[in-house]
Amino acid sequence: MIIDGRALAKETLARTSAHAHELARRPKVVALVGVETPATKSYLKIKSARAVDAGCDFETRPYPSSTDDADAVIIQLPLSEGIDTTAACDTIPLAKDADVLSSAARRAFENQEPGAPLPPVVGAVKQVLEAGNVDPRWKRVVIVGRGFLVGAPMATWLTQQGADVSVVSKETADLFEALSTADIIVSGAGVPRLITPDVLKQGVVLIDAATSESGGVIAGDADPACADKCSLFTPVPGGIGPMAVACLFENAVRLAGRT
Repeated sequence: MIIDGRALAKETLARTSAHAHELARRPKVVALVGVETPATKSYLKIKSARAVDAGCDFETRPYPSSTDDADAVIIQLPLSEGIDTTAACDTIPLAKDADVLSSAARRAFENQEPGAPLPPVVGAVKQVLEAGNVDPRWKRVVIVGRGFLVGAPMATWLTQQGADVSVVSKETADLFEALSTADIIVSGAGVPRLITPDVLKQGVVLIDAATSESGGVIAGDADPACADKCSLFTPVPGGIGPMAVACLFENAVRLAGRT
């Protein structure tokens, strides 16, 4: 089963838009931008378009700027050199942190506080697993990468779901041995084609949450040929990426509904 992330994202955005239209006013999402690069401009263009689909107003402002009028605040990373990213993210009010970047929002997620938003990548993976009728309980899960945006929150959430979770990196000596025994793999290493079909067991669930560039083409951690060994596979592009953006705006509208 190859997941069509764009189709799932469209469904999520439609539900989110319906929720947004039930509110007293359109939710406003403000993105604070520190460094304008071709990549960040591309990401912001995508977010601007998806905001419309989600029934939200979207605005970009330079970092730092006032966000008192916003219902949700995003800090578009990376920030300028010399700026403490953690400290910057911690300035996002808990009630407006749709991206779950601040320490307060991350603690609320880790402690499973009622109503705490899931980090967008976690929300995306959750919906993908549900679409594939995959229950992670008691499954052997290998997470590739220890990053703040993918590896760390995925390890937290899957452990909360009752999975047997191991976290590895591209430097791990027995990486391929670990992959070969996994029931579920979530990869966010950012190393094109790190995972190849020969290291996978038949029927594995492989969720590729990485995005990098290889020869001018967007690529994930998994060789596309891995799909033939998998019971569920998310391609790059068109898999987790569109879902994560949809989940970001789903969080934003839910936060707006609480004010």
